[in-house]
Amino acid sequence: MIIQTTSTEYGYFDPSISAVGERYRDQYNSARPFPHIVLPDFLDREMLERCLREFPSTVDSSAGYQRSQENLKFEFQPETLSAPLRSLFDSFNSIPFVGFIENLSGIKGLIPDPYFVGAGLHQVNQGGHLDIHADFNFHAALGLERRINVLIYLNQDWREEYGGCFEIWDHKMSRCCRRVVPGFNTCVVFNTSSISFHGNPVAVNHPQRKPRRAIALYYYTATWDKTRRAHTTQFKVRPASSDEFDLRVRVNEVVEDLTPPVALRAFRKLARAARTYRSPAD
Repeated sequence: MIIQTTSTEYGYFDPSISAVGERYRDQYNSARPFPHIVLPDFLDREMLERCLREFPSTVDSSAGYQRSQENLKFEFQPETLSAPLRSLFDSFNSIPFVGFIENLSGIKGLIPDPYFVGAGLHQVNQGGHLDIHADFNFHAALGLERRINVLIYLNQDWREEYGGCFEIWDHKMSRCCRRVVPGFNTCVVFNTSSISFHGNPVAVNHPQRKPRRAIALYYYTATWDKTRRAHTTQFKVRPASSDEFDLRVRVNEVVEDLTPPVALRAFRKLARAARTYRSPAD
């Protein structure tokens, strides 16, 4: 076990874990095509087994996706989970764990997300997938730049042939540089940028139709400036694959580029109003 846990009464991580990251920093930053690391046997197995026992039903998910680029994928916000699991997520935002990630990556001043935007528990059902992509780069509510992803897998006895492997691709999208079986208690940490392409594009195909499950955590820095362009998830198409181009996002980006800011703000205001309106017939 890489990260030692303590009594749940006082939080899961002892302050001493911050220094553990330094042991792996060179390995992390020398990885290609972008800094990353795969850490097996990461946490206390008993805690992760509890995550599985108390994993919520998809009917309670905070978000679900069913489209060409991400299909049968569900997210669960920490505040909807049981008390022990909420405590675990609070501990992921604590100084000891953030210190571990800082010392691992060499990025100082990391800021955890109290809103857990896009984070929490993730599940991909049988037949589901998540195409190769670069993540959104800007936290609008906090004005922060996204810098680090942490994924901790919850899939017992998982094999490569079951699909759902985590893939890292080069910035030219010419080849898969690394493929990771999302086995139980395996952790992947990596730098997040506009060219850190990753995903699990091969559909889940478990012989017993078990879903692919994970803990997802994101960390930020106060390094954003207005010269940068914020973007949402940028999906990519693998060579010689059936992946589909994400036309919807591209059209939205072109509209933003061509529309004057005042008009764009007015349009967004109208769109929000339309989403909240419900006619009597509904």
